[in-house]
Amino acid sequence: MAQQFDQGYWQSHWQQADGRGAGTIAPNPHLVRETRDLVRGTALDAGCGEGAEAAWLATEGWRVTAADISAEALARAAERATASGVPSERLCWVEADLGVWEPGERFDLVTTHYAHPAMPQLAFYERIADWVAPGGTLLIVGHLQTAGTAGHDHGHPAEASVTATDITARLDAARWDVVTAEEPTRTLLDRSGRTTELHDVVVRATRRA
Repeated sequence: MAQQFDQGYWQSHWQQADGRGAGTIAPNPHLVRETRDLVRGTALDAGCGEGAEAAWLATEGWRVTAADISAEALARAAERATASGVPSERLCWVEADLGVWEPGERFDLVTTHYAHPAMPQLAFYERIADWVAPGGTLLIVGHLQTAGTAGHDHGHPAEASVTATDITARLDAARWDVVTAEEPTRTLLDRSGRTTELHDVVVRATRRA
């Protein structure tokens, strides 16, 4: 049976996770690379988790709305951001179910990193794409399921995995210019010190003005 990534699931996930109150967490390297040359403005981090990406964007000069369904994740994120000296006026934490929440505005940057909502994954990406302002940027970083990781990719179920083609096919070519559509692999150390290989999907697109 497919996993239901609802509020109860994510609240339990973060309550059981290690690391609350620990030091800063490095932002996703794809975010750092893909936003390096963008003009700073308003940003939405959709499914912000512990807030590494939201905090980094704020320190880089963005005015960030960071939304997540889990109160526990947001508490961790706010604690880390405060401890790291992130300017509070540049960062707003919002507890929200992104499947039904409406931000009430559009953003110069909408980004999401490995977020698994209760709704179908590609429908979620289509939903957050609507929140990008004309001339703004959509940046999606997700999990790629490969032939060697069929079923689960390091604990991430198949229904949460997509391909770059899956995502770009949902972006109307009359409204979007695709800048990046990649499926890179990277190696990193997890919190227990073990080496982990991640198969990522990275799509960046600009909404035509």
